[in-house]
Amino acid sequence: MKPILIEDLPVGGNNKPLIIAEMSGNHNRSLDRALAIVEAAAQAGAHALKIQTYTADTMTLNVTDGEFFISSEQNLWKGKSLYELYEEANTPWEWHEPIFRRARELGMLAFSTPFDETAVDFLEELEVPCYKVASFENTDLQLIRKVASTGKPMIISTGMASLAELDETVRVARDAGCNELVLLKCTSTYPASPENTNIVTIPHMRESFGCEVGLSDHTMGVGVAVASVALGATVIEKHFTLNRNEGGVDAAFSMEPDELALLVRETENAWRALGQVNYGVTGKEKDSLIFRRSLYISADLRKGDVLTEDNLRAIRPGLGLPVKYYKILLGMQVTCDVQKGTPVSWNLVK
Repeated sequence: MKPILIEDLPVGGNNKPLIIAEMSGNHNRSLDRALAIVEAAAQAGAHALKIQTYTADTMTLNVTDGEFFISSEQNLWKGKSLYELYEEANTPWEWHEPIFRRARELGMLAFSTPFDETAVDFLEELEVPCYKVASFENTDLQLIRKVASTGKPMIISTGMASLAELDETVRVARDAGCNELVLLKCTSTYPASPENTNIVTIPHMRESFGCEVGLSDHTMGVGVAVASVALGATVIEKHFTLNRNEGGVDAAFSMEPDELALLVRETENAWRALGQVNYGVTGKEKDSLIFRRSLYISADLRKGDVLTEDNLRAIRPGLGLPVKYYKILLGMQVTCDVQKGTPVSWNLVK
């Protein structure tokens, strides 16, 4: 599959995984902290920095009871109304330009997740190189059409989407002008458990939709992300913060700088380890052949002596005949005097 090009950065093909650091609301309403997150992501080796573009009013209604209030004991944001949550978590639109500028200065892609059409129009003014669509919006076909109509690469998280829903989303995106698409396997729980992540879906998704596939990962640690690379993931997205103990709406399931650096290293190691189908000795293994077992004379012999279990052994190093000839050689006579420690060759026997 031909790689996708986002600005000058190739995604997919034979290229190492693209690592996206997701700031989300971890700026804690401070532009200085937001810029510090950008710098920490770059220092950790992330290839891209992503934020989110919305206001509380573009997300929901200012209603504080009923289904607009988060009451589930299992929910990370229990005790807030949706409006209050989005008021706290949104990235002010006037911050976007300085955040994007700093990320680009540090060599990262900088883009966002729009949550409505006005956000797309705003991001177009900032000339973002691509767009991300969140899992909760992957069935918002009006938004999908709007984003696709920009003609820029789209990254779509697939959390909660059925195969039929995902098929409809992909068709709408392509019909509306999206030629470069990445789908991200995602589990929309915060945090997610490895058992509920189902990353074997990645190659199936790639085959079903003929596009690059990655992982939007809400699990803790790097294990799931590294495993996903072995299954063909070419993009990894992780929430990122400076310090989980400092709080933030997504801090509980976000990576810290040393963890992000580990993710970058280990996903690249997993990608390098993929290689190609290979059997036999690699170039780097040639020097190790000597440590195979082979057949050696294990006692001093005189010409005409017979090879027996007492004077023929399979040992290291590997300079003698292969061990598979052991029983064939038993009972043969040596053609000359032989010292203990001599590797067996066919010219020693008759």
